[in-house]
Amino acid sequence: MSDLDWPALMQVGLRVLGLRPAEFWALTPAELRLMLGEGAQAASVLNRARLDELLAAYPDGAAEQTGGENG
Repeated sequence: MSDLDWPALMQVGLRVLGLRPAEFWALTPAELRLMLGEGAQAASVLNRARLDELLAAYPDGAAEQTGGENG
């Protein structure tokens, strides 16, 4: 048996999120959690500091200087 409260999830999906029944049932549990705001921290993993690290490690034009990806 599932630990999920399907009636409550359906109410939120249909009433709060405005999904049609087919749209609700087409979602994966992970997609539904994201739509409900859970896992929002995972979306912020690429913060400005991490982006700066990546920019320093892989500067624009590096592929051109080495002959490109295939060169």
